Amino acid sequence: MAFGLNRCELIGRLGADVTVNHLASGGRVANLSVATDESYLRNGERVDRTEWHRLVTFQDGLIDMLEKNARKGRLVYVEGKLQTRRWKKDGEDSDRFSTEILIVPGCRVQFLERPNGNGGGHAAPPAQEAAAPQGGAPESMQDFDDDIPF
Repeated sequence: MAFGLNRCELIGRLGADVTVNHLASGGRVANLSVATDESYLRNGERVDRTEWHRLVTFQDGLIDMLEKNARKGRLVYVEGKLQTRRWKKDGEDSDRFSTEILIVPGCRVQFLERPNGNGGGHAAPPAQEAAAPQGGAPESMQDFDDDIPF
């Protein structure tokens, strides 16, 4: 038996607010686009490149959270798996393909900065947003934002 691993991790900015559509089966599907940037030097000149990624989820709880929080420009960490869909468009003989990042149970979406620009433009440490203890942060964590060197 062969073993495979299908896992994708991204950190990027949302290209638009989340789009939620209703399916004929009664379920919902959420679609997001995330932009990742990279830069490199070519002949001594800096070249910037943006790659766009499509994200899809059918999880109701996650869709509810995305409807409330997924706004254009927010920095986000996404963990999912790659999926390629194949279909034919009416009147065409050739197949069409679309590769997406599917967010399934066990995967996650995490916002890396506060909404409404309250993050000061800097990413919050992932552990701070994901694992805040009940009753507020311990005394030593309350001034954490002031210690960030950038």
